Amino acid sequence: MKPVLREAWERFLLYLPLIFMGTLALLTYWLVRTTPETGGAAVARVESHDPDYFMEGFTIKTYDAKGHIRSEVVGDKARHYPDTQWLEIDAIRIRSFDEKGRLTTATANRGLTNEDGSEVQLIGNALVVREADAAAGAKAIPRMEYRGEFLHAFLTTEKVKSHKPVELLRGQDRFTADSLDFDNVDQILQLQGRVRGTLVPDSK
Repeated sequence: MKPVLREAWERFLLYLPLIFMGTLALLTYWLVRTTPETGGAAVARVESHDPDYFMEGFTIKTYDAKGHIRSEVVGDKARHYPDTQWLEIDAIRIRSFDEKGRLTTATANRGLTNEDGSEVQLIGNALVVREADAAAGAKAIPRMEYRGEFLHAFLTTEKVKSHKPVELLRGQDRFTADSLDFDNVDQILQLQGRVRGTLVPDSK
């Protein structure tokens, strides 16, 4: 690999985990923590795969101790299924700010999460964006994007996977692959299948 391409590739890999960590962070503040609890005496019954409650046109926000917004989840409609304890959200839109105020957003046709919020799936036109960071006195980090039809985040183990084609963008750099497996703990990114990449060197 030529030195210029090697430098561009290393630069791409250096900042790529930011978008997935942003994804994990924004999905940590998940809707299921603020949805109704099915308390009361337990009643023995055969559960069918029918929703036991709905929400429509909702927005849920979380704030830090200083009153600054940390996350916002917006959906057209949500359904909770008692047999699987999964929550399904139509037209999901998420915004999340980290401790430095940097914004990560996620949108998809549908979102699914399990009961404890440890797994989240974005299904159909999934888009995750980590906005550019141009903090004073620091090297600017360009806008980063993930695009695909499916994204599966495991919050407890800090892993992000997709078995469907993905597109990753960092500034003008672009990669596509048939599948993706990212482990933030071990800092391992695997792009599999037909991997294609375009790396644009920094202009001097």
